[in-house]
Amino acid sequence: MSEFLSDSALSPLDLPVAADVFTAAERLTGIVHRTPLIHSSALNAQLGAEIYFKCEHLQKVGAFKARGAANALFHLPPGTTRVATHSSGNHGAALAWAAALRGLRCTVVMPENAPDAKKAAVAGYGADIVPCAPTLAARESTLADVVEKTGAHIVPPFDDPRIIAGQGTVAQEVIGQCRALGFTPDLLVAPVGGGGLLAGVGLAVSALAPQVKVLGAEPEGADDAHRSFRGGKRVTEQTPDTIADGLRTTLGERNFAVIRESVNDIVTVSEQNIVTALSLLWGRTKQLVEPSAATGLAAVLEHAARFRGKRAVIVLTGGNMDLAAVAAIAAGN
Repeated sequence: MSEFLSDSALSPLDLPVAADVFTAAERLTGIVHRTPLIHSSALNAQLGAEIYFKCEHLQKVGAFKARGAANALFHLPPGTTRVATHSSGNHGAALAWAAALRGLRCTVVMPENAPDAKKAAVAGYGADIVPCAPTLAARESTLADVVEKTGAHIVPPFDDPRIIAGQGTVAQEVIGQCRALGFTPDLLVAPVGGGGLLAGVGLAVSALAPQVKVLGAEPEGADDAHRSFRGGKRVTEQTPDTIADGLRTTLGERNFAVIRESVNDIVTVSEQNIVTALSLLWGRTKQLVEPSAATGLAAVLEHAARFRGKRAVIVLTGGNMDLAAVAAIAAGN
């Protein structure tokens, strides 16, 4: 679709297509960063694979979420003065940042257990924060109250065609960067929580380089996307238990529909391998990423046979976390 509808008019059949990703890329030029692609020879030797990392933790607001949020604001109904969303952190910060660029007010509903660093980031970009219980139902009901009181336009964190298209620009950049280096990767790996990034990546790759296998990586303690993909029916109830706070959300309806058609597989990873992957990223690449971002490398550790001898690109999704949490993870607590 060339133009998206407002959230009040969306239905489960309003799905983005690859052309929407390419349009988003044009609109986002000069607004978001073209993040680097890096690799570590020492890490590659250890893994027995050629791994590249797409550094979205170096993106605006420290996460890929800036892409979707900025793209969504190109599709606001006329006269919009306030936007609102629910978020555990990165999408909230991204929407607050994008709204500030456009002179809009922003309200973010955040679960009470969201990391303090992410709450500070949302507030730092000028958004109003409304706390809620750490469940999807609480997020959605609190957001509904906010909209009723303020008339804000909802910009969902992932289950939205504008968001999916914006996140897909990550993959468009990756394919272009790899080709500039003289190769096309065998695999592209993205963490999956709500599914906005993975759905967008799938759309872009299926159009630009369909020979590339797209894999989602998800914590075992929040494996609704894995179960949905394998079972063919979206799992809507879960009690997430994972250090990867950005991946505790439930897979979105539109996201699942796109992922089923454009993604090759979703694999799960253990908490131990997420921590090991964090240690490797911090130590070998010197990139201070958050646990959610380490899930892709954890997939290489846990499913080594799928990657051995292959070229793969892993999206490092974000780098927003408390330094105290870094110290605790490093200490094994």
